Amino acid sequence: MRDASNMEPPRIAAQRDDDMSESTRWSFPPELQPTQGDAGFDLKAALDAVVAVRAKIPDDAFTASILGTERIGNGVVIADDGLVLTIGYLITEAASVWLTANDGSVVEGYPLAYDFATGFGLIHPLGRLDLPPLARGSSAGVAKDDDVFVLGFGGRAHALKATVFAKREFAGYWEYVLDEALFTTPPHPEWSGAALVDESGRLVGVGSLLLQEQSGGETIDGNMFVPIDLLEPILHDLMRTGRSGRPARPWLGLYAAETQGRLVVNGVASGGPAEQAGVEPGDVVVAVAGERVAELAQLFRTVWRQGPAGTAIALTLARGGDPVHVQVRTADRYALLKKPRLQ
Repeated sequence: MRDASNMEPPRIAAQRDDDMSESTRWSFPPELQPTQGDAGFDLKAALDAVVAVRAKIPDDAFTASILGTERIGNGVVIADDGLVLTIGYLITEAASVWLTANDGSVVEGYPLAYDFATGFGLIHPLGRLDLPPLARGSSAGVAKDDDVFVLGFGGRAHALKATVFAKREFAGYWEYVLDEALFTTPPHPEWSGAALVDESGRLVGVGSLLLQEQSGGETIDGNMFVPIDLLEPILHDLMRTGRSGRPARPWLGLYAAETQGRLVVNGVASGGPAEQAGVEPGDVVVAVAGERVAELAQLFRTVWRQGPAGTAIALTLARGGDPVHVQVRTADRYALLKKPRLQ
């Protein structure tokens, strides 16, 4: 990627503390931590279902320069065999993955799956994780202003009483759109892969981003969570093949942002389709296949409607006030990634 220094990439959620113990020394103030009295479920069991995830990525991996080579976050045990659900960017191209439980036990994990469309990742433990799975609920049943809990690795000190302040569409510059995401406040500082739990103790979302929202003239700091309802339709295929079973979306390899009512290209993936077609940082995306676009989600959805990965897509750009027409031969970005090897 080049000329993307002014962007906020998803790597902000991949903590890089070289010492796991350092990342567990902090704690929320007691008044922000949930107690058993606050929870209508077994709080300790829910906390114990959350594990630390540490992944090592090769230096020459496609995502190394974007997401880093040392990634630390959280995962949630969701099955009796120890299957761990996490946010996928933590384990993308991982050469090794280690899972740590609250009791200090550590097992190696295998990066089983990553789905670009949802952002979910799955880890299969290669040793015994004798932990209670966290039951899955329904994100559809969570409403704005609902009380929820954000659970991170490290027990109650890393658990947070929170509130859903929004349920709405989310578009990320890395060619990612959720029709409806969950947004909570106050923010959890170690949000990547954290468990969002409803008042009955069921998993309703997985932590993806730290963000700031402007609402009514005030700034709200919070987290964005991927809704758990997106998992069930693809879980079987993810476990069986490592992919969702759906056709790969066409990937442009450009990083755009909405700036003063325009879609400005902030960067392009090195060697990616957009760069090969001549797209440059600073270009303004005006139209896709002749259809004018003005919003990030609209841009990506219009691209995805043109056909599967490999489809050639006409982009109309503005560069220095002049129109530029390019033909981008899209790709399946999964093909660019290093694949995990079972040791």
